[in-house]
Amino acid sequence: MIKIQNLHKAFGTKRVLQGVDLAIVRGKTTTIFGISGGGKSTIIKHIVGLLVPDRGQIIVDGIRLSHRDPATLYAIRRKVGFLFQSGALFDSMSVEENVAFPLLEHTTHGPTERSKRIHRALELVGLKPSEVLPLYPHELSGGMRKRVGLARTIIFEPEVILYDEPTSGLDPVTSDRISRMILHLQAQLGVTSVLISHDINESFKCSDYIAMLHEGRIVDYGEAEHFKDSSHPVVRQFVTGSVEGPIQLLND
Repeated sequence: MIKIQNLHKAFGTKRVLQGVDLAIVRGKTTTIFGISGGGKSTIIKHIVGLLVPDRGQIIVDGIRLSHRDPATLYAIRRKVGFLFQSGALFDSMSVEENVAFPLLEHTTHGPTERSKRIHRALELVGLKPSEVLPLYPHELSGGMRKRVGLARTIIFEPEVILYDEPTSGLDPVTSDRISRMILHLQAQLGVTSVLISHDINESFKCSDYIAMLHEGRIVDYGEAEHFKDSSHPVVRQFVTGSVEGPIQLLND
């Protein structure tokens, strides 16, 4: 579904990505791990064409993104949903208005069709439309805000969903609910999911594949079970939560 080939990106003198190679499997969930500021968000911004590589290629569904015309980029972005870390809801809009926003901006659907799509999206993320539609973001818990943000993300039923730290800042019970929801959407919509995260325990629950980003490169990749037993020192540090011996690989 998505191929990342020899991706390089620098911001000023800071080289963030230094030759990332990664294949995202269609219909599966792939999680990219790494330290904060290590380039995870930079990778997914390249996937939707928000950033242009210094070197390398991003290929989405057979289309190379580098220097594409605006119409092609727009068509690709319609296939991709992006859940921001905070949910990125509009504070002055109700839940109904937030979820409806993409429909109002990009379609000519009438009120009946919009209502149908809004209800379906909220139900897919485990929310009861009758209870949440009139609420405003400040009236929602952190987990509910993320689920409303996800309902807005899937309103067009995208082929790919990009999750930016989906369980960040949530309590363990809510984090588990979000992980189960990611699995549910994968099963219901058949989507290809890409997560960036540092919550390795929750990601084990919903990931088919895991990639470890370190010093601008993917240093380990495999199925979730492989990562639990990986001997790579950077992976072991994430799994165990401590540095074994004198190794100090995650210093920023």
